[in-house]
Amino acid sequence: MYFAGNSQRILRAVQVFVLVLATRSPAVTPVEFTSSNLPIVVIDTYGQEIPDTVRIAAHMGIIDNGPGSRNHLTDPFNGYDGRIAIELRGSSSLWYPKKQYRFETQDSFGDNLNVPLLGLPPENDWVFYGPYVDQSLIRNVLAYQLSRAIGRYASRTRYCELVINGDYRGLYVLLETVKRDAHRVDIAALGEADTTGTALTGGYILKIDRFAGESLGYWESDHQVIYQYHYPKPDRILPAQTAYIQSFMEQFETAMSGSNPGDSATGYPVYIDVDSFVDHFLLNELAKNVDAYRLSAFLYKKRDDHGGKLYAGPIWDFNLSFGKAWFPDDEWVYDQWQVNYNDTHPADPYQVPFWWIVLSQEPDFRQRVEARWQELRTSTFRLDSLLDRIDVLVAETAEARVRNFQRWPNPDYPHTYEEEILQLKGWLAHRVLWIDGHLQRLSLGPVPGDKDPNPPLTLGPNVPNPFNLCTTIPYGLAIRSPVRITVLNLRGETIRTLLNGIQPPGVHVVRWDGKTRQGIPAASGDYIIRIESREAAVRRIMTLLK
Repeated sequence: MYFAGNSQRILRAVQVFVLVLATRSPAVTPVEFTSSNLPIVVIDTYGQEIPDTVRIAAHMGIIDNGPGSRNHLTDPFNGYDGRIAIELRGSSSLWYPKKQYRFETQDSFGDNLNVPLLGLPPENDWVFYGPYVDQSLIRNVLAYQLSRAIGRYASRTRYCELVINGDYRGLYVLLETVKRDAHRVDIAALGEADTTGTALTGGYILKIDRFAGESLGYWESDHQVIYQYHYPKPDRILPAQTAYIQSFMEQFETAMSGSNPGDSATGYPVYIDVDSFVDHFLLNELAKNVDAYRLSAFLYKKRDDHGGKLYAGPIWDFNLSFGKAWFPDDEWVYDQWQVNYNDTHPADPYQVPFWWIVLSQEPDFRQRVEARWQELRTSTFRLDSLLDRIDVLVAETAEARVRNFQRWPNPDYPHTYEEEILQLKGWLAHRVLWIDGHLQRLSLGPVPGDKDPNPPLTLGPNVPNPFNLCTTIPYGLAIRSPVRITVLNLRGETIRTLLNGIQPPGVHVVRWDGKTRQGIPAASGDYIIRIESREAAVRRIMTLLK
């Protein structure tokens, strides 16, 4: 535990009532908030409004009595009790009624103070992320967990409930900022003396994003890619350092725009850590992240004596992912590659950098993507593993989300939380199976001759879908073959075997009456219909509604 001086204890009422917010949301019922199963963060700005241009001094106290213990507003500050500097953060999110905050932990003199918060490693730069458009409340946390689980750093996370100046602000997530640090982006430091030799070659952090937030420094490449300096910061990076990193990226872009970008001696393998780009690609494509590759997109370069390569990541800002999108026509779409965003959204001013598109068409990169996907599908990306992660996060937020939605009702999302999670799970199952089917032929983009004109086994869409009492499932065989047709839940457990026997060539149908193998009506939700022959196996998703 870290404390910054003998701070004045913040006056905390036994009950904290919500102030009615002037937004599109209807008037809300006051929220009675006295305790939580999650840590409680209490901030006092001494009567100041929190701006989005400069940070203001404030006091922060954290109540965290540990796992399994209840936290009360009247408990002592035992997780942190000291000074912070805080501001609003974000670009489009500044317009949401539920605000996002960036803050710095400081000592009593206003200097940076590295401290561990809620079990996260010591640092001084932090974010309070408040899910608003993401009605599941879990998309960012889920994405960051998956990244760390496959060995790629992403922000650690802790759920908490936030009170500012006696006003209950709802459910928030403590995040680490993207920053050079041994516990975050672990690259060599660059100082004022590092202007020549090996010291000049790293580390650097670049960002591709909108122009918003802190002081900006950037350059636009010859291929219309705008790179922002993230580390060193724009006001600290030296001319020799900007010249070096610009030259490095220019060489990389030249290689990617050449006649043989995959050449091992002159192409992308010379410049990038390919495995990091593969993992970054798969994380963004699994989640179908709306901003993938083109917004909130980080790159970092290691110093030459640490390999000298350019790495993709860490991932950041996945609130519009896993089926969620800006535009209604894009929501819950699972059968497109996000790397092809420029083809489907040519008018968007924020385009996917050309080198991601070139990379996705390179045979060696495609093979490594497929191999890594197959590896992860046996572990972290197993569907039952993905659904288990969702269930754990849903359970963790169960109590706090009731208060959160009372505080922040969102008229744009009229369905229930349970329906949101059911839809998210169903979308994820569709997405995983779609990627399975397309990566088998390495079809990241249009490839001549990629489609088998005479597949040995086909599975048509079930009719009706969704269905209530019974659905018909068509399938076709090119040759006589043993066939097994099963219905599985999203965890891969067999619910019913519909057929298991020899079938002649031709078109056939099978029906499912919505019952389990025990004859019990199955619960509403998404199910997998799987058909296997001697030559192939295919799957689809069908939805049972009651």
